[in-house]
Amino acid sequence: MNNSRILVNKQPSENHLGNSYLKFKLNKQTTAIVSMDYTQEAVSLPVESVTSMPNMLPCILGLMNWRSRIIWAIDLPRMLNLESFEQRLKQYNIIVIKVESLLLGLVVHEIKGITKFMPDDIQSPVGQVTSSLVPYLRGCIVKESETLLVLDAQFMVKSPILKSD
Repeated sequence: MNNSRILVNKQPSENHLGNSYLKFKLNKQTTAIVSMDYTQEAVSLPVESVTSMPNMLPCILGLMNWRSRIIWAIDLPRMLNLESFEQRLKQYNIIVIKVESLLLGLVVHEIKGITKFMPDDIQSPVGQVTSSLVPYLRGCIVKESETLLVLDAQFMVKSPILKSD
């Protein structure tokens, strides 16, 4: 079993070139970034390594073991009401994020690598994206050929969708 991992260098992400973000494809059409301040690791795992749980929302793929911790694996495009990926995958691309002591595995279409942006590159997402996405975003970055969604890791981890009372 060959699990590929991208280890994250935990140095302060702000410098004269901007803040560091992990760039990824949510699906074939949508590219997003999340702050490296919240990113623990990007990993590809076999689909079988995520244990599905009964009676869960469709966006919750199940539980996974990450470094001896059991965490939720979330189909991020489905959580955001975007077109999800095909169901016959052999492995998941997972971004493990951490906010305070809470961990969450975000399953995405493809991990693209690390990029940098200045804080003033981030614009309000209102009017740029579907209104249902706005609560999940810190903003968006509009470049020549694409619009990057800047995910709000804090909202993702504490999302009302994931609360089970």
